Amino acid sequence: MLMPDGRVRRIPFLDQLGITLVEFGKGRSELLVPVSPELCNSRHVAHGGVLMAALDASMAMAARAAHSDEFHAPMNAITVEMKTTFIRPGIGRLRVVGECVHRATSLTFCEAQVLDEDGELVATASGTFKIRKRAPAPDAQATASPDFQPQA
Repeated sequence: MLMPDGRVRRIPFLDQLGITLVEFGKGRSELLVPVSPELCNSRHVAHGGVLMAALDASMAMAARAAHSDEFHAPMNAITVEMKTTFIRPGIGRLRVVGECVHRATSLTFCEAQVLDEDGELVATASGTFKIRKRAPAPDAQATASPDFQPQA
């Protein structure tokens, strides 16, 4: 996954979906999801599983950002539970905004929204995340990406 500072964090599933991170810090995250034909259902709109994965990732990143503004801080946010509400079909490039609503020592409570290119609400979610510290990764896993282009 490309980050705003040009570094890469390997999250293979999100990479496969084409999801990019545009904001991380202060208990918030923002992702962009380009809805390609491969990510659509039979109605030619974003598959619900794609939306749920993006909502989950955005809330997990917001949970981590509530504990540290450093994206590569040695911690994981593990989904404990999640509720999703689908409101309208997702088409085009979608923006997913996650926010921490309450932070405790080991559990973090978050909400997220998927918005379409017109700013219309597509889906919402709330979730609980367990924060687990891990050993720091070597810098080799967080390398600069020569292909990085800042998102507008």
